Amino acid sequence: MTDPAKPQLVRVLGRWTMVALVINGVIGSGIFGLPDDLVRFVGAAAPWAYVFATIGVAIYMGVFAELGSQFREAGGPYLFAREGCGRFWGIQMGWFIWLVRLTAAAANANLFVVYLGEFWPGVTAPAPRIALLVLLLGGLVITNIRGVGHGGRLSNFLTTAKLVPISLLILAGLLWTGTPVTQPHVEATPAGWMNAVLALLFAFGGFEAALMPLAEGKDPRRDIPFALFTGLLVIAGCLLLTQIVAMRTVPDLAGSERPLADAARALVGPIGAGFIAIGAMVSTSGYLSAQLVGVPRQTYAMAERGDFPKNFGLVHARFRTPWVSILIWGGLVLALAIYGNFIWNAIISAGARLVTYGIACVALIRLRKLRPQADAFRLPAGPLVALAGLALCAVLVGQMSATHAVVIGLIATIGAANWFAVRRN
Repeated sequence: MTDPAKPQLVRVLGRWTMVALVINGVIGSGIFGLPDDLVRFVGAAAPWAYVFATIGVAIYMGVFAELGSQFREAGGPYLFAREGCGRFWGIQMGWFIWLVRLTAAAANANLFVVYLGEFWPGVTAPAPRIALLVLLLGGLVITNIRGVGHGGRLSNFLTTAKLVPISLLILAGLLWTGTPVTQPHVEATPAGWMNAVLALLFAFGGFEAALMPLAEGKDPRRDIPFALFTGLLVIAGCLLLTQIVAMRTVPDLAGSERPLADAARALVGPIGAGFIAIGAMVSTSGYLSAQLVGVPRQTYAMAERGDFPKNFGLVHARFRTPWVSILIWGGLVLALAIYGNFIWNAIISAGARLVTYGIACVALIRLRKLRPQADAFRLPAGPLVALAGLALCAVLVGQMSATHAVVIGLIATIGAANWFAVRRN
């Protein structure tokens, strides 16, 4: 029963704010670096990789849409796993999701500094870099502590701001009347196709963060499925069309370090490259904004249920936000942005995401049995779709390296220790 003396979260996040959180949670830095990688993997067939990856991601988004529509509390995937598979697996999901989002946010914060270096080279020196990271993350933390409405509106603004340069690049590329370049021939081997789909499946990841602040959503049952599938259409369209534009305009795309900047340079000259650099900065800051709205609500939910230190569950009396969770998460992102690196983030994200998707698929099957009459969105052939998602996870697990296995084992051990410490609560 709710304690009337305890400050409560408020329901102010509407349907389109949820859509913005989904888009912001996925489109960060990846869109600016994927086109060259895809051409290296499968050559001219790269656009088809987006089609196949979109189908795979749609499976997992469908699973999360059904799960998210059943709950009105904060926590997202952690809550789904806890209710469907038990406390142990809920805590495991919580740790995997938290660490994936933490390291991904730190990488995006670093990329913000890298892109700003296009205009101010000295900012990449140690002291200015740290000062900029403190200002960037500190500003976002304060905005989100002052109210989820402020954080949601900032996310909406940055979503629009990041889509503008991407949309203009796509429009200019599709209307371009120059002679399209021909990419060097690359043999699309089965291994290349697997690498391409893997890269895109992970690039599409991050949408689950939008499901964490359900306690502040106006109507999760209706808004979550709409937000996920609308977001998927926008994200898939942006990724596919930027790939096509880059392949039409950048000679030897596989050798490009900044493919979209090179495409903009080919279309409108040096000013275009600068415009895309600004777009990349807006994109990474928008990603960080969405993460600060979503991820702290998971540790808040875990603390609320006795699965995490209780201070993470404190709600600010005036602003009605989980201020301790926001503050600690922002501080950890800052620390990793200063001391971490991209390789570590990639390793954790690649392996951990398979675990979270797999647990979510099992949770859907279990909750169909536990809550057969739930007032929720029902994914057509939901259990079969979930089984297809599990099969895809199994295929992708076969591509994992020993390093992935070590990292997954370490995170699972931390989660198990957490469960052991709180199991008697």
